[in-house]
Amino acid sequence: MRKRTGFSLVGSFVEPMSEPGYEVEIWIDKTRYIYDILNDSSYYFLSRPRRFGKSLLLDTIAEAFSGDKELFKGLWIHGSDYSFAKHPVIRLDMSNIANDSPETLRSSLLSYLRRRVSDEALDITDSLPSDLFRHMIEALYKKYNQRVVVLIDEYDKPILDRLTKPETAEANRDVLRGFFGIMKSMDPYLRMTFITGVTKFTKTSIFSELNNLTDITLTERYAGICGVPTEDLDEYFSDHIMDLETLDRFKHLESLRGEILAWYDGYSWDGINRLLNPFGLLSFFTQKRFSSFWYASGTPSFLIKLLKEKPASFLALGDLEIRERVLDSFDIQRIGSASLLFQTGYLTVKDVDYSVIPPVYALDIPNHEVREAFYLSIVAEFTEQGEENADAAYRKMSLALRRGDLQSMLKLLKGLFASIPYELHVDLEAYYHSILYAVMGLLGFDIDVEVSVSGGRVDAVLELADRVYVMEFKYEHCAKDAPPEEKRKLFDKALEDGMKQIKDRGYADKFVGSGKNVTLAAFAFLGRDDIEMTAEEMHGR
Repeated sequence: MRKRTGFSLVGSFVEPMSEPGYEVEIWIDKTRYIYDILNDSSYYFLSRPRRFGKSLLLDTIAEAFSGDKELFKGLWIHGSDYSFAKHPVIRLDMSNIANDSPETLRSSLLSYLRRRVSDEALDITDSLPSDLFRHMIEALYKKYNQRVVVLIDEYDKPILDRLTKPETAEANRDVLRGFFGIMKSMDPYLRMTFITGVTKFTKTSIFSELNNLTDITLTERYAGICGVPTEDLDEYFSDHIMDLETLDRFKHLESLRGEILAWYDGYSWDGINRLLNPFGLLSFFTQKRFSSFWYASGTPSFLIKLLKEKPASFLALGDLEIRERVLDSFDIQRIGSASLLFQTGYLTVKDVDYSVIPPVYALDIPNHEVREAFYLSIVAEFTEQGEENADAAYRKMSLALRRGDLQSMLKLLKGLFASIPYELHVDLEAYYHSILYAVMGLLGFDIDVEVSVSGGRVDAVLELADRVYVMEFKYEHCAKDAPPEEKRKLFDKALEDGMKQIKDRGYADKFVGSGKNVTLAAFAFLGRDDIEMTAEEMHGR
């Protein structure tokens, strides 16, 4: 069964083995974007997270330059005034280029270009990738008497793959700078250059020579160029949703469609157009279960390493506003947490304030898929428990909360903190709050984070069907060898201050009259092995 509603394939999935060979492909017509790109400019740059359709976009552009108009029959661009003139295309996917070292990167680039030279029967013998690239563009232009189209996918992968080794990352960047730099002088021979990647090095030295790129990453006009628009879910997936609604595993859901949106929707690059993650969405329909498919497909190790080195940056994710200039910044030696998380897809644009110049972008975690997996990974890595143990602790805590058993939750929290390796144990409040923030996020708490000089806090509220938890966490500095009476005084003060803060600030007031049991709980921790709790019950009647 095949539904062809557009050339730009969103993805495909294969039904269970009970129906062998039953393939379903969902196609969405993105050719209006392609038309605008073909007519707007000649040099483009687009940043999008991995597995979000960048490669498919370049495939579509390549086909638009193939000269085969009938391939697009029934699509928007087929009825447009686009000429479909045939142009030679150089398609370079950097994810297929070896990058262990700058030498390997040069060698792999050279091998790819030589294969293309051989396929085209061109007489070029250069031994440097940049020289071979330059002469190949000139030769293709002469051979076809048409200007050349250059499409480069995942340009930054040789850098991102080596971020844990900054010297190698910088050396690879220098190779790419020289390689990409030749295109500026090739302007008379080029019809179009389109470069995609995850990160945005356009403001740094990697494109210092190629400084005429039009960056469409945050342009409203192209906000929906990759991904599945939220409004298209019903048009293209309604039959599949109805089929899944008959399965017992989904019958308890009030709305399967709503749950799908909660898990895989929420991406935006302009604060207006909302998109579903195509990889996560199609994996859901394939496997008929909710899971963090996109996250599991490959979380970059450098991301977790960065957050472990800068735990305070993790606490700021819940309420983050940032200017576009900062979103654009990416430096190998000074990687900004916010820009990196945004560019890699762990944060997205929720709103844009255009009343200030330049605009301010409000960022947040896009959906449940990313939230659950990201928080679980933080807990696993910060405590070095491993995801299996961290997930087991999370599930036990969730069960304890549903039962109203805070003592079991306290015991589990103690286990998590006790598992922090001594070499990682630092007297740093943000480190502990990072773990608490991730645990609360996993459990579904609405979290308000505020870090201050005198003492940070993680205020957390969780509303269940029959009960509400309002929690306050306090950290007190305490020497490891402090006598028991000193620790007792610190605990008593922290617990008293925490409970007083909950009451004085009215954290539970809005639940009065709800009819639910309301639990006020103050947690105090002095370090790796010292956590205590006090709780009070009230009725929201």
